[in-house]
Amino acid sequence: MRSKGKHIRLLYIPLVLTFAALSAVGTYAAQSTADRAQLRDTAGQYDVIERELHPGRYTGSKSIQADTLWHPDILEGYEAVSVNLGKSFDGPVSCTVVRRMASVPTNKAVLYVHGFNDYFFQSEMGELFNGQGINFYAVDLRRYGRSLRPWQYPFNVRDFKEYFEDIDAALRIIRADGNSDITLSGHSTGGLTVSLYAAMRGSGCGVRRVVTDSPFLEWNFNAFYRRCLIPAVTLFGAISPDTKIPQGDCDAYSHSLLRQYHGEWEYNTDWKMVVSPPVTASWIRAVSRAQSKVMRHGRNITVPVLVMHSSTGTQTCGWTPECMEADVVLNPADIQKRGQKLGRNPVVTAIDSGMHDLILSRPEVRSAAYDTIFRFIARH
Repeated sequence: MRSKGKHIRLLYIPLVLTFAALSAVGTYAAQSTADRAQLRDTAGQYDVIERELHPGRYTGSKSIQADTLWHPDILEGYEAVSVNLGKSFDGPVSCTVVRRMASVPTNKAVLYVHGFNDYFFQSEMGELFNGQGINFYAVDLRRYGRSLRPWQYPFNVRDFKEYFEDIDAALRIIRADGNSDITLSGHSTGGLTVSLYAAMRGSGCGVRRVVTDSPFLEWNFNAFYRRCLIPAVTLFGAISPDTKIPQGDCDAYSHSLLRQYHGEWEYNTDWKMVVSPPVTASWIRAVSRAQSKVMRHGRNITVPVLVMHSSTGTQTCGWTPECMEADVVLNPADIQKRGQKLGRNPVVTAIDSGMHDLILSRPEVRSAAYDTIFRFIARH
């Protein structure tokens, strides 16, 4: 009996360590009460995070109607179509494909996949690709932006391979439009997603090249968090996938982007929030597993790969002028190191003084990023 009791007590150890990890991850990202109060006053969005999001309280109908025709998008000059992707763990899901066609007929196209706490809003991107004679497409993934439904928790995911259905749907549309030379592009978690897609599909990925902008290939934590706490939370994500983990109150990045603060962009802050809401334990699990798979299978990518990242990184929670010329989300050194494992001869390039999203950086920086992309496409 004593032996049995001892074994039962031993079973509690992993659970205790995991709950400690959950607490530590939340603490790592948190700010002081004074900073939280200031953020409410300055950002005007913290109340959304404070009351949190409760899609479980939604009692309306859960149904998605797919579009049969393109319709005007929320961005001027763009069209959009919604694609029904069937049912997932939280009910019906869909993705939204947005397009802007080049003025001259072409068989060249690019598909852009956004990052975390994000959606496609930067209309300049499509215009510039069109100027290069390339048809432009973007996809708002399930539970993001145009595709978010009231019964869904934003950004939630169990496995990044879920997004393969979204990419497949977008690629079918792109091919139906007569495009055969396709570039698959992604930023941050979108860069992780397209890298995983190309690695797992291998020679059957169906695109000519992959372009990534600051891909999320590694957590920007210290060694202890990476080796101990993140694996513990990853394990917990399989047991309690919907447990919420705070991301802190940091607004440095959003204040670097939004025109109302220090940036030059305007977007829907209900879809791309000033402060990230808590993420689910399953999201952390999905990210970690996707990163591991990409590192294990990265050499399976058979098409040319471009990996771009900022030349500089910095860690700060509140905005400073330095935020305008550095990656405040990921560590460029990690991207540089891990990016070398994508494909057989990847082109890994640092863009001087870029922000996390290089194409949202100041004009001369994003011009260098676009020039790098267009030269890569032309060369490959």
